[in-house]
Amino acid sequence: MTNGDRPLILVTNDDGIASPGLRAAVEAVHDLGDLLIAAPRWQQTGAGRSMPASATGRIIETTLEVGPRSFRAYAIEGAPAQVVQHALLELAYRRPALLVAGINYGENLGSGVTVSGTIGAVLEAASFGIKGLAVSLETHKFYHLTYSEDVDFTAAIHFTRFFARRLLQVPLPPDVDALKVDVPSTATPETPWRMTRISRQRYFMPLALRDRPGEEAPPPLDNPAPLDYEPVVDPDRLEPDSDIYVFSVRRMVTVSPLSLDLTARTDLRTLASRFDTRRP
Repeated sequence: MTNGDRPLILVTNDDGIASPGLRAAVEAVHDLGDLLIAAPRWQQTGAGRSMPASATGRIIETTLEVGPRSFRAYAIEGAPAQVVQHALLELAYRRPALLVAGINYGENLGSGVTVSGTIGAVLEAASFGIKGLAVSLETHKFYHLTYSEDVDFTAAIHFTRFFARRLLQVPLPPDVDALKVDVPSTATPETPWRMTRISRQRYFMPLALRDRPGEEAPPPLDNPAPLDYEPVVDPDRLEPDSDIYVFSVRRMVTVSPLSLDLTARTDLRTLASRFDTRRP
């Protein structure tokens, strides 16, 4: 049952249709409007805003059980950004007022945020003029690719609901297309939140599982050895107004405005002058 006076909220994620984090997001916003739930059929962590040509685009209708409620949902064979496209072009019966992506297993912080499929989903929605909310919960990396029920989403549900409600009520300023919210594992609904910039520092540091080639006995390079990763934080180098600092040092909920405009904040004429070959 839908009501034309109620906003349509598109709920998605990058962990897949079976993720408890998706159910947590639905629980957070289920009564704020009519829901369109569409998520990747399989795990798509780290997909960013990619558009893999191998994606079939197949759409499978299913049912999502969230507490005592049942919701129609769609599992789509594609990356998160492709899921958004299919949802908007083929499933939405009217224009969504908001996209909610998450709740993600694992925080999305610093210069690596564009790797995240959660972020990719909100940026894709923003390209259609739909504001978005990307919510991630700090978890140990052991849980990042799991559907563990041991993760407590209580605080993340609270902040998802809070910011979703406000986004439905107030317009965003120019050049703000979405909000990125990261919730520490220690947070409660009473934990303070702070508006932050995205740090230029890396948060998840990639780790090679094979040694560098040596001159005398180089290791075999054709064996499978996917890169690992771990969070690395140097508080002394962090910007005090950044998402990593507020999250890791202050242990507060961090809220960062995102823009589709990736243009560097510099004077374009001054930059152009550096490439002007007519000048000495």
